[in-house]
This record gives sequence, C-alpha cells and structure tokens, in this order.
Amino acid sequence: MGRRYPERPVVGVGGIVLAQDQVLLVKRGAPPSQGLWSLPGGAVKAGERLQDACAREVAEETGIAVTVGPLVEVFERILRDPQGRVEYHYVLHDYLCTASLEPPMAGDDAADARWAPLSGLGQAQLTPDTQRVILKAARLLRDGK
Repeated sequence: MGRRYPERPVVGVGGIVLAQDQVLLVKRGAPPSQGLWSLPGGAVKAGERLQDACAREVAEETGIAVTVGPLVEVFERILRDPQGRVEYHYVLHDYLCTASLEPPMAGDDAADARWAPLSGLGQAQLTPDTQRVILKAARLLRDGK
C-alpha cells in the first residue's frame, strides 16, 4: 500500500526527543510537509512494536539513539488534494523520548536535523500541531509523569 492516496490510514510514530531545554527536529525532505520542521518519525512496519518503530525512525532520520518513554498523544493527519480526495492519511503515535545532546546527522527522508530550543519554537516553520505536542511532552517530563 502506498502512502499517497492510501486505501486505509498509515500507522506512524514520532519521537518527541528532549535533552536539557532542546528538542530534536527534522526538516521534511519529501511530501507531505516537505520543507517544514517536524518530529523525527515515520511509518510502522508490519510486525514492529510502536516503541521499536519510534526508536528506529529517530535513529534513521537523525543518527541519534533514544530511550522511548510514554505515549504523549495519538492524532490523525488527513490531507486532501484540490478535488477533495484523501491524498494522505496518517494515524500518528507521538512518544516522549530522551537522548544525549549530541549533533544529529540527517538521514533517510530528512533534509536536515537539528536541536532547537524549546523557547524558540514559535519562530520555527513547524508542521501543524508540532509545537503543541512538544510543549505537552516537555510538561510531562518536567512533572515526572
């Protein structure tokens, strides 16, 4: 099943990787959301556990090994073409992850990767809902939940 014009939603994962007061972001290198900054992540493979997929996707896109923590949020991203047909439909599971603050290296379908200060997220060109879910994860980490 292809990701574009899918017969059913694609199950995906995202890693909200926090280290000190920084979050790990990737610049999307392919549609949808090409050119925007987002969480590292991608599609779950058949037979793969969600947490394992999250760790794999973060490593593939950034070269950073993470410890996958709790699920922060599940949401849908449905994008339609100009004719109203569903062009992309993802059901995304975003996990709080922790890692060492080491330099990322963009890989897989990421055009770039970087650590960004939590205080500067308002200035970044982020995909929809990304800032909100990052701040939610930061609160969970701070509150020890």
